[in-house]
Amino acid sequence: MTVLAHREIGTGSPVVFLHGNPTSSLLWRNVMPSLPGRRLAPDLIGMGDSPRPDIPYSFEDHTRYLDEWFDALSLDDVVLAGHDWGGALAADWASRHPARVRGLAFTEAVLKPMTWEEFPPAGAELFRAIKTPGVGESLVADFLSGLPPEYATSHHRPLLQWARSLPLGGEPAPVVARIEAFGRWLASSVEIPKLLVTFEPGPDTMLTPSMIEWCASAFASLEVVARPEKAGHHTPEDQPAALAATLAGWLADAVATGAVRRELQAGFGGSR
Repeated sequence: MTVLAHREIGTGSPVVFLHGNPTSSLLWRNVMPSLPGRRLAPDLIGMGDSPRPDIPYSFEDHTRYLDEWFDALSLDDVVLAGHDWGGALAADWASRHPARVRGLAFTEAVLKPMTWEEFPPAGAELFRAIKTPGVGESLVADFLSGLPPEYATSHHRPLLQWARSLPLGGEPAPVVARIEAFGRWLASSVEIPKLLVTFEPGPDTMLTPSMIEWCASAFASLEVVARPEKAGHHTPEDQPAALAATLAGWLADAVATGAVRRELQAGFGGSR
């Protein structure tokens, strides 16, 4: 078993922070300290300080290593917070382990298969190039050389594979199928409180107003909090204090209330 590297602070009920591409657990370093509970943030396989095995780094690979990490630490009654692909991985894990989940929070997350027309035009042009064999490799190599030093430890292969896995125009089909599957669970899991934190969009913001509206209409028990501060795609870097404050309020309100409600339902044989 390969154990993922992770950072951890505090004690109590676990709150797990999942990063996306091209970052690591460092993404959450300025968000975690302001929140209660046992806070954990793993480095996805091949990223940050985690091992770099010779694997394809597919979505399925990441879920397999994350499953092992959750089980190795015996994490239950978990709140998950995900950014970018970390949001997709959080929703995927929760949909497959619903009895171990207290709540889900997202910011700038991959939560929906998109058409090319739904994606911001500048981003669509870039991702068409990244998905082109031979071109994407060169683009990711250039991109890696320009990463901030704290993120430069990540391996180029998962970064490229994550970019090529973005669900655009029905491809790649296995990733689209996984996202559609956890989307059905997000739509039906009324007992699990969910939070989507948005900001005044910057030039590289991924979640457009129409996508935010879609999430609000599609997912059960979802609260959308629109912060007035401006942020680009990497919201935990751009607005950590605002994000932490929103998460803290939601944890104290919706998640705590939901946990009490589920305990009462269990005591009455699961009736609602």
